[in-house]
Amino acid sequence: MNMSFHFNNPTNLIFGAGRLEELGSQTLPGKKALLLISNGNSVKTYGTLERVQAQLKRAGAGYVVCANIHENPSKEVVMEAAAIAKENACDFILALGGGAVLDAAVAVAAMTTNPGDLWDYVHGGTGKGQPLVHAALPIVTVATSSGTGSEINCWGVISNHQTNEKIGFGDPSLVPVLAIVDPELMKTVPPKYTAYQGFDALFHNTEVMISNGVNILSETIALSAIESIAAYLPRAVADGSDLTAREHVAYGSTIAGITMQLTNTTAQHSMEHAMSAYHHNLPHGAGLIMISKEFAQFFIDRHACDEQFIKMARAMGLPDADKPQDFITALVKLQEACGVADLKMSDYGIAKSECMTLAVNARETMGGLFLSNPCPMSDAECAEIFEKSYR
Repeated sequence: MNMSFHFNNPTNLIFGAGRLEELGSQTLPGKKALLLISNGNSVKTYGTLERVQAQLKRAGAGYVVCANIHENPSKEVVMEAAAIAKENACDFILALGGGAVLDAAVAVAAMTTNPGDLWDYVHGGTGKGQPLVHAALPIVTVATSSGTGSEINCWGVISNHQTNEKIGFGDPSLVPVLAIVDPELMKTVPPKYTAYQGFDALFHNTEVMISNGVNILSETIALSAIESIAAYLPRAVADGSDLTAREHVAYGSTIAGITMQLTNTTAQHSMEHAMSAYHHNLPHGAGLIMISKEFAQFFIDRHACDEQFIKMARAMGLPDADKPQDFITALVKLQEACGVADLKMSDYGIAKSECMTLAVNARETMGGLFLSNPCPMSDAECAEIFEKSYR
């Protein structure tokens, strides 16, 4: 076990049911927020936006609402939101929403204060990899779903539709200063998206567990998160109003935001980003589910990290697990319990002939995560995982 790690997170995390009401009593990092939300209607329909606006007023902060963020957010919407923040002299970002909004907030905060285009600062693919010139706006997050863990870390994944790239963007300076995770806000997420987001959170933790950078702290908290998600995600999918289930899944997601600061995820995420870079209507969690079984099987067949798979299988409800294949058993059982075991790539327009294109794209755009795999994976082997997963 690796006993060495580096952890630095200055986020003031407030977690628990009903704790949105504490936002107005916190010291906010500015006087005028860009209140960033999605282009959907959920936060308006269920009154969450109005509640946050009331909390900002209570804290003595003004705001401008920007409602342009879509699923798999693109660099164009990031630049639009940054322009609105500049025009209105906003001095901090308040991101209210699910993973797309939280991811986008990281990039919006940076581009509000920095010149040029977002892709000037992106590392990987066609990104220019330049350092940020100016400090970004501070970020406050209020999560309304459980998936990305972006409420508490400095990373967001942004798409470039012109180049078919979907790449993680971040910088240690972009860690949110305040995060509120209130599971009551998640009770209205539809079952399908509860499952997709929950599996995204699960895979953040399972990938940390098999990463060659796993350490004593990231493993300990990742296993805790895996246990919570595996036990309670089926309940959250079956009954969105089950607050206990929502609390445990939210815990697993937020913990993933921490485990990913301690240990990188693996190429499973690079591979899915390639899928949704070409097929923008594919929910990230759904894509991860589609390739998850064969991705894990690749390393199980090579005995790359047998003990890690056994530990995860035990955490997922198989206490007598004694072989790595038991992880696949537990994973499939969980997918079946959540109604997502039969997802098909073809339903989202993906053709089997794309497998090598996706493999190459995954490495070109987010090749760093391949270095975290527990053993090497060639482009041909990556394409084979796509092919075996294809339906």
